[in-house]
Amino acid sequence: MTKHPEEIALMAQSGKLLADVFGHLNRLALVGMSTMQINDLVESYIVNELEARPASKGQYGYSYALNSSRNNVVCHGVPSAKEILKSGDIINFDITLEKNGFIADSSKTYLVGDVSPAARRLVQTAYQAMWQGIRAVRPGARLGDIGHAIEQHARLNGYSVVKEYCGHGIGREMHEAPQVLHWGKRGTGLVLREGMIFTIEPMLNQGRSEVYTQQDGWTVVTRDGQLSAQFEHTVAVTKQGVQVLTLRAEEASDRAAALA
Repeated sequence: MTKHPEEIALMAQSGKLLADVFGHLNRLALVGMSTMQINDLVESYIVNELEARPASKGQYGYSYALNSSRNNVVCHGVPSAKEILKSGDIINFDITLEKNGFIADSSKTYLVGDVSPAARRLVQTAYQAMWQGIRAVRPGARLGDIGHAIEQHARLNGYSVVKEYCGHGIGREMHEAPQVLHWGKRGTGLVLREGMIFTIEPMLNQGRSEVYTQQDGWTVVTRDGQLSAQFEHTVAVTKQGVQVLTLRAEEASDRAAALA
């Protein structure tokens, strides 16, 4: 379950490349683009520019380089040439990348064009909730501490946490032990040890937490049709606390504030 320093260094390399993918996405206008166009651009960038592999492609029979989860889609949205982004949308891009046999996993919810204050607040709170979870990571802490921190922040801001999906260990395989719940009780669960690597990826809903999977077998949506937002990072437990392996360039100040 724990990784050796050499393995962590390779995971950090994959994470850095994945952060670069999001930097590439940050430069896109998004309005008027189809989610399939964005998928194809991301795949080309990973393969041709970064000389890496989009790890989700072929995993569990999935055919694409990313998940594109728009508005009331909670997770696992499938890119489509018919799905055109318009001003006012929010959309989560969940991307995995493998380099030298090790996989990094991250996601970001984007504000497309002119987004309503209510949608903007949901997205910001989901981002803050992820950082609250990351802040709880240190040797000797427990998995329940992470879930408690996330759930408390969500509830204090009037949002619900999706309980059907969770973070996970990651390394040579996309999904490894342990499962990392985004809700829970402080002081419970597995004790964190230096060298553990896992994802923290809370999904917050405007309304109720209940979700269902559509007929395509992938796309998960809110049962009440309200908006959902998610953020994700791959993190490593270090002697000093936590290292965010997929940290994006624009997040340096967020990391400093969250871990102060």
